[in-house]
Amino acid sequence: MRRIWTPWRMKYILSKKPPGCLFCDKLGERNDRESYIVHRGSTCFIMLNAFPYNNGHLMIVPYAHVASLVQLQSPVLTDMMELAQKSILALQKSMKPEGFNVGINIGKVAGAGIEEHVHLHVVPRWLGDTNFMPVLAETRLIPELLEETYQKLLDAGIADLS
Repeated sequence: MRRIWTPWRMKYILSKKPPGCLFCDKLGERNDRESYIVHRGSTCFIMLNAFPYNNGHLMIVPYAHVASLVQLQSPVLTDMMELAQKSILALQKSMKPEGFNVGINIGKVAGAGIEEHVHLHVVPRWLGDTNFMPVLAETRLIPELLEETYQKLLDAGIADLS
């Protein structure tokens, strides 16, 4: 069994969070580029993760501020999965990953960093994308600036997914 070690995430998970909801706050901001929002749909939006597991790590976030999938209506759930599919296509076009991790962490014990607002992670993967740096040196190597990844995704058409 292969393991993905992300020790830097524990610091984030256990840290004191500022008041409010990061996702709801980002929605209210006017500059999508500064907020790393790459797409606004009818029920959900897509944004780059500022603390990525890997380069191109996207989050699909419903507009509804709920903590769990069971609180979402069927059209929102459907939209989340369709946006995940389209995100994968945009990432394949722009970054050429060899695979993906797609998932939802519900609750702190499941690894949710923002447990009050459910969201779906789409993480592109490449062979050898994990190494000793995160494990031994508590350092992660993200080979591209978020701004560059943001532009690649826009160029791949992620903003026009509808």
